[in-house]
Amino acid sequence: MGTASTNSAKPAMRDSLIAAAFQLFLERGYEQTTVDDIVTLAGVGRRSFFRYFPSKEDVVFPDHEQCLADMTEFLAASGDTDDPLVRVCGAARLVMRMYAENPTFSVQRYRLTREVTGLRTYELSVVWRYEKTLGDYLRTRFADRRDGTLRANVVAAAVVAAHNHALRHWLRSGGEGDPLAEVDQALEFVQNTWQEGREGPGAGGVQEDAAEDVVVVITKRSTPMWRVVREVESSLGES
Repeated sequence: MGTASTNSAKPAMRDSLIAAAFQLFLERGYEQTTVDDIVTLAGVGRRSFFRYFPSKEDVVFPDHEQCLADMTEFLAASGDTDDPLVRVCGAARLVMRMYAENPTFSVQRYRLTREVTGLRTYELSVVWRYEKTLGDYLRTRFADRRDGTLRANVVAAAVVAAHNHALRHWLRSGGEGDPLAEVDQALEFVQNTWQEGREGPGAGGVQEDAAEDVVVVITKRSTPMWRVVREVESSLGES
């Protein structure tokens, strides 16, 4: 009984810190809120804060580490006969489900990251980690292909871009509608484009009106894939 009480107290304290942090962020602003302010409102000590969150930025994204772990485990459990594209799309759905579990919090965080440049940068680093996790899995599955590394990188970037397109649309609406249905539609587009048997986007026939816009991005080889995707999205009119 004692062990159960201790274990249940830990999530409660963590949730209290998150709630206190966002209350202060909304009231005072992110930059004006300190860790001391957060622990005072939560009624705990600084040591308790840093037990759960390495920094103030981490309290804004408290669920991503677990989601990354879940995604990694999900991909590792894939069998040799599983379609790798279907698998990475399934992994992306895990991320959307994380956001959908708490729409109010997700919308508040979205608005906060739009206002604070440092948080936007932090968020992009998290997105890169998701993309890297997908890419690592795909590179293993495509290892016997001559274009395996290229295909893995491009497909991983496409899955992340499709997921983020659906996620942003849902968050901008204030959390209205069904985000899982939106991401399914976006990921279906990726699967139809990159499913086995196709050579790449548009293979199997291109409609006359499908080739109106061509975007060329010139970038350094060392540029992270998430930055390349953002440049493409910007060129296409995504904000």
